[in-house]
Amino acid sequence: AQQFNVTSFGATTVAIISLEAFAGMWINAFIVCVLCIGWVKKKTLNSNEKILLLLGSSRICYLCFSWAYHFLSRIYPNYLYVHPILQLLTFFGIFLNHCNLWVSASLCVFYCIKIVNFRNSFFIYLKVKIDRMVPWLLLGSVLSALALASVMYDLTETVQGNNLTITCIGNFWEESIRMDENFTTSFFLFGFGYAVSFMAVFFAALFLLFSLWRHKRKMQTNSMKDLSMEAHIRAMKSILSFLVMYTINFVCLILSIIYSMKNENTTTLLISIYLYAFPGVHSLILIFSNPKLEKALLRILSCVKCK
Repeated sequence: AQQFNVTSFGATTVAIISLEAFAGMWINAFIVCVLCIGWVKKKTLNSNEKILLLLGSSRICYLCFSWAYHFLSRIYPNYLYVHPILQLLTFFGIFLNHCNLWVSASLCVFYCIKIVNFRNSFFIYLKVKIDRMVPWLLLGSVLSALALASVMYDLTETVQGNNLTITCIGNFWEESIRMDENFTTSFFLFGFGYAVSFMAVFFAALFLLFSLWRHKRKMQTNSMKDLSMEAHIRAMKSILSFLVMYTINFVCLILSIIYSMKNENTTTLLISIYLYAFPGVHSLILIFSNPKLEKALLRILSCVKCK
């Protein structure tokens, strides 16, 4: 009876993760399609749209890869954890995951610099130059993710050569024999990308909150509709919601490391359910915080209702 319950739970988890992954793919595909159509019509993209386009594309690739890996790891586990398939899975999984996280952090930083009103010369310089800096910021995010994935590829090969068998499920590692220096280094590097992106989002939200508080204090006596205030509130909702989700995501990473070492399969599977939901839910928040994307979605929904 216990084996039946475990099998049933595993099948239910795979079904939930599959639904989350496919929903996330469709949500991000909608963002990419709307931006590409606008790109074709206007022959140009603004900085915000460039970040959203790369973020949507990276999340589609990440969800496709993660779902395929999670599905195949349940059916053919012995074929995945051999050289060099394990190293390649590690490389692409970490690259897509950290590319997704750092591009989303870049979006928060962009919102912060564009909206905050500080008289500091450094902030003024960033506000003037941010549009030119966006392509380099995105390139740096991709190259950083690529460098980290390359390092993890080499570490995986070294660890496997030292008779340490490791498996990758979603966003975390599982230990099966022993912990050594290489394995500790892999945990440190894997968490470093989360920590850097989390701190970027945290400080972006902090600066926006402070800017909004100052703006509200100055505009208390102004009864007219203030567009700057609306921009602050809209961006604040988007970034604060992302900050909450990102905090939970970071905590899930720590918990996944702890429970994977204890071989708590049930707990790690529950954590992976949230990790798979994160890209889709946050992209949905981005749609409703972007007037162009929200208008396109409402137009599509109205057409569906008419039919």
